[in-house]
Amino acid sequence: METLIVNYHGREKRFAYLRDNRVENIVMDRPEHRSLVGNIYWGTVTKVLPGMNAAFIDIGEEKNAYLNRNALPSYVQSTEKQKNVTSFVHQGEKMLVQVEKDATGTKGPKVKGIIEIEGNHLVYMPKGRYVAVSKKISNESKKTALRQMGNKLKTEEEGVIFRTSAIYSSIEEISAELHTLRERYHELIQEASALKKPGLLFQKDTFIERIRTQTARMKSGEIIVDDISLKKLLEPVNDTVTLTYYNGKENIFSNGKVEHEIDKALKRIVWLDHGAYLIFDETEALTIIDVNTGKFSGKLDYQETVLKTNQLAAKEIVRQLRLRDIGGIVLIDFIDMYREEDKQTILHTVELELSKDEKRTKVIGFTELGILQLTRKKTKVTLSEALKVKCPVCEGTGRILSPETAAFRLERELLEHRSADFEAILVETTPEVKEALLGPNETHREVLEELLHLKLYFILQPTLPHFYQLKQFGTKEEISQKVIY
Repeated sequence: METLIVNYHGREKRFAYLRDNRVENIVMDRPEHRSLVGNIYWGTVTKVLPGMNAAFIDIGEEKNAYLNRNALPSYVQSTEKQKNVTSFVHQGEKMLVQVEKDATGTKGPKVKGIIEIEGNHLVYMPKGRYVAVSKKISNESKKTALRQMGNKLKTEEEGVIFRTSAIYSSIEEISAELHTLRERYHELIQEASALKKPGLLFQKDTFIERIRTQTARMKSGEIIVDDISLKKLLEPVNDTVTLTYYNGKENIFSNGKVEHEIDKALKRIVWLDHGAYLIFDETEALTIIDVNTGKFSGKLDYQETVLKTNQLAAKEIVRQLRLRDIGGIVLIDFIDMYREEDKQTILHTVELELSKDEKRTKVIGFTELGILQLTRKKTKVTLSEALKVKCPVCEGTGRILSPETAAFRLERELLEHRSADFEAILVETTPEVKEALLGPNETHREVLEELLHLKLYFILQPTLPHFYQLKQFGTKEEISQKVIY
């Protein structure tokens, strides 16, 4: 049983795909994190980097975009592929670019100069220079026929990619659509010529498109929406898939038990059946996943218990990659397996689960240390990046200074004022730092005050992070009036 729940009512758009009442995928669309992938911009080259064979493009967004030499139309059209990027583009040059990867972390969006304009049966590339056919078409004779048709219809510099539906279309339909897409491209060129500075020319509604893509994959089940306008946008659907309008007071995600899954997908620890658990550590460069047996002991021998736990983990890890929309390099530290056949079993399980993923993935294999390496295409921020901000206390490390560390720093700074021309000092800090400085029941106070030749007074602030501040020097009478130590 497949279910698609669409929460369209509100500024944040969301949908969740469930199989047998189990959430398999969650997609969110926020104004501040709206994907730029597919958008077409009129940009200006701000910097050419010969060492990287790339250029930076001002597209009118917050960060400049990155453009590799191989994605330049002039490079694709050229027969001299060994030349450096400086031979194909120069600073100040204006060009059409299309976003293929959103900005992440400190990196700006990645763009290409080979524009793709999508139609129902084909994708038109004005400067693509090649013909390709959807990988979903397995019939070689039909692939060959489509390639021959494409080479016949396109000009030398143009490129086309035939979509799956093209095998059901006549040459007249394909030709008419190609003509329409050409006109759309020329309209973009005209609009670009009217712009005085870099800016957006075409914005792709990726959210609605992703819903349609998901519904097209559904063989049977139900689509539930909370906005009546979607009933027209998403129709027609398969005969085996029904579309229902939900108008209850409770949010559609809460009603469908999806909100709880979002909360779980933001946690560092994910519990599995039988007491085993996973630990997710996401960084800008890669994601590390650790598998632990936890309370799972099993009823078989140790290696069988390890295999069973790793199999459970493999299935849940792939599901979590989809839920959290984790991309880039992924390293999985499974529980050590000493039998080679067990490693192959886990490898096969991971590959089988990844085959259900809509994003391009590649399993590299196990390292000598037993770490499984894989990559998953990253086009936008992860779920945690979209829903969370960096902690102002730990600045994203997940750790803060211990009270002992703050206390030793305070002690060193106090020692810089020993034998000063004052009788007392007022310190503002946390209760934990004060205890670490003076010891349990202030057993170190007398020794420290004798060493400093100063009387210590405190103002306590029960807060995080642990801190201290030297507030005032003065006589015992002046300081003691402000606080009782």
